[in-house]
Amino acid sequence: MPAQSGKESISAPAEATDATRQELPYRLRQQSLLGEFGRSALQTRDIEQILQRATEFCAQGLETPFAKVLEYIPDDERLLVRAGVGWESDVIGQVSLGVDFESPAGYAFQTGQMVISNHLQEETRFRTPKLLSDHGIRRAINVLIARGGEGRLPFGVLEVDSPEPGQFDPADANFLAGFAGLLGIAIERQHADADLRQALDHQAMLTREMSHRVKNSLASVVGLLRVQGRSAQSEEVRDALKDAASRITTIAQVHDHLWRSARIGYVDIADFAGELCRKLQETVPHTVCCTFGHLMISADKAIPLGLLINELVTNSAKHAYPDGSGEIHVSGERCGADFHVEVSDRGIGLHHFDIDQPRASVGFKVIKSLLAQLDGRIDVASNTPIGVTVRLDIPLEESGM
Repeated sequence: MPAQSGKESISAPAEATDATRQELPYRLRQQSLLGEFGRSALQTRDIEQILQRATEFCAQGLETPFAKVLEYIPDDERLLVRAGVGWESDVIGQVSLGVDFESPAGYAFQTGQMVISNHLQEETRFRTPKLLSDHGIRRAINVLIARGGEGRLPFGVLEVDSPEPGQFDPADANFLAGFAGLLGIAIERQHADADLRQALDHQAMLTREMSHRVKNSLASVVGLLRVQGRSAQSEEVRDALKDAASRITTIAQVHDHLWRSARIGYVDIADFAGELCRKLQETVPHTVCCTFGHLMISADKAIPLGLLINELVTNSAKHAYPDGSGEIHVSGERCGADFHVEVSDRGIGLHHFDIDQPRASVGFKVIKSLLAQLDGRIDVASNTPIGVTVRLDIPLEESGM
């Protein structure tokens, strides 16, 4: 008998060791699936895909054909099957369960506890819903999918079901709870993304509204200047008012592009300069040719740059072709860290012109002021055989694209 007792004392640990060895790969696989799901959930913002992948991984980890995510719908006070594996095709998005004791999921939602039931047919805590009985489900685990923030209702329930006899244990429930935790984070991230998009959309709407109103206000000022210009007795005053109206029109065009731009506070210089040149074409008896590369620049740079182009084209229109009409070429492209602009003509050219010498003309003072505002550089050169080219180099901010 002592010998027999000794054998019993030795065989019990041996049996426990064998069971541990059999369970270890099972638990390691669960941990691997949890890690793989965590990585995949970080790589997508598609919540439907995340929910579906969670049910697939949970079913694999617990070696069952059935798993589902149920979302709580407050208006109906029901748990809707949002994603799942193993169920009939008309279950997902259609079937819902009560949040009372109609189902193990409802019981988990009501109590806030993990629910492990290895004998659904013998349960007294809750009823077995038709969905489970129709699929021959005999045992189930349910865990809550919580939301962040105190006092907030859970998103719903993560459930794994099996039609086979066997035992789900607390370690299986903890495995499922790990997935529920990751799902809660993914759901909160989606809600935060939605809130951020809503805030950005609202900010964009306010920016467009502001730019639109500024543009309309400036258009009213332009109209008043033109009325005053037509009634002015002095040609010098008429020209001054006309130039002022042209400058304000340029600023209004920037605001027009701002509210239509996909990027808040930025305009595409190719679109803006092209429209500016078309407007200038309507006011001068010359052909204005415009070629600009696409580049998003901030309104802080677009307004003074547009005014510079306006001044240079207007200046060429006034002085380059005193005996008739001609062509004025305007171009712009990015060159390294600068935006390079050229305004050229084939007119009478300049004689003994020094850009650094002070001048009394308002237009020239405007050009110098705008250049200082942009921290830009200017170069004026005579063309061969005739004409003038004005070159501007404007430093770009790092976010220019």
